[in-house]
Amino acid sequence: MVAEIDRNPWRSDFSVLNQTMHGKRLAFLDSGASAQKPDVVLDAVRSALADGYANIHRGLYEFSQGKTAAFEAVRRKVADFIGARDAQSIVFTRNSTEAINLVAQSWGRTFLKEGDEIILTEMEHHANFVPWHILKNQIGIVIKYIPVLDDGALDIGALSELLTNKTRLVAFTHVSNVLGTVNPVAEISKIVRKFSSDIKILIDGTQGVVHAPVDISAFDPDFFVFTGHKLYGPTGVGVLYGRKELLDSIPPWQGGGDMIERVTLDGVAFAPVPAKFEAGTPAIAEVIGLGAAIDYLNAIGMDKIAAWEQKVLHYATEKVSAIEGVCVYGTTAGKAGIISFNIDGCPDADIAMILDRCGVAVRTGHHCCQPLMQRFGVEGTVRASIGLYTNKDDIDQLVAGLLKARDMLL
Repeated sequence: MVAEIDRNPWRSDFSVLNQTMHGKRLAFLDSGASAQKPDVVLDAVRSALADGYANIHRGLYEFSQGKTAAFEAVRRKVADFIGARDAQSIVFTRNSTEAINLVAQSWGRTFLKEGDEIILTEMEHHANFVPWHILKNQIGIVIKYIPVLDDGALDIGALSELLTNKTRLVAFTHVSNVLGTVNPVAEISKIVRKFSSDIKILIDGTQGVVHAPVDISAFDPDFFVFTGHKLYGPTGVGVLYGRKELLDSIPPWQGGGDMIERVTLDGVAFAPVPAKFEAGTPAIAEVIGLGAAIDYLNAIGMDKIAAWEQKVLHYATEKVSAIEGVCVYGTTAGKAGIISFNIDGCPDADIAMILDRCGVAVRTGHHCCQPLMQRFGVEGTVRASIGLYTNKDDIDQLVAGLLKARDMLL
């Protein structure tokens, strides 16, 4: 196993990893927050801005037509990447957070009323908590939660008890950004559909699309979201997939240019989906960069990336868990490449600062999952998250830094 992860076949595609941090070799283990970008993505973004740049959808001249075609081609790439049949069901947003807010405000404000119930989980990122609490304050919906078990798995058996004739939506993450837990999304969807076909399903695929192949046809969601910057693409671009008939039935969340069919002094007629939800000049270069990231990942193969990350995760879990005083959160089988842990008597922020001086980049704190931290009775954790470029040296550097931190802090 060790020999298999000694040399990473894709690390050289990321020039940024040749940089040092505090004069030390860079061990970047914060991909769960935002992944580094391969050179081909950086080149694509630069080219989008430097070569024949123009605004899209409006100009009849060559530059505008060319950029429009490049932008719209990414919509098809995204659809194919997640297994969506209709490219017109893909809406570009700024990130997963904006995508969920769009659903909450456009679909939720249209179809939900006081007393209607939605079901979330205790492990949701704040992006799938806060928009629903805003809606709760606006119209009085009721929010219920699927509990998290001690090993980090969802208590799926509790879902059936939470479902009632007032349930209108079940929204849950595919992969926990803290625990690495891979939730049985297809099973959850089947339970919900069996109870009532009228209940809508939203899946936060932000971490799921990064670590393994995704085919949403097996998940049967009404809405599916993810963000580009964790998928080795640029910041400022995310994706909302919605069933076409649902998107057609709800009003836009924002208004402005490029999302209208006709405007008069007396009213507005909106453009068809997806333009209806993409007001104003979009993130043109960023969307094109996302397309380049998807091309890059497809050329490698998400199955190969998943297999590599599992080998690294196995090695990392074994080495980190062997450190005296370590408590790992999220130990359920089949998890993705994320390890969250604490060391007894060592504040997580202090650990991170010592690791920083050792050239190791990790994330600490509540990871935008305060309810999950409360569930496990901690203020925060140290999180090491694995990317396709992670190798044995990164893990060894992490472990050496942790041992140094423990010796300094205890």
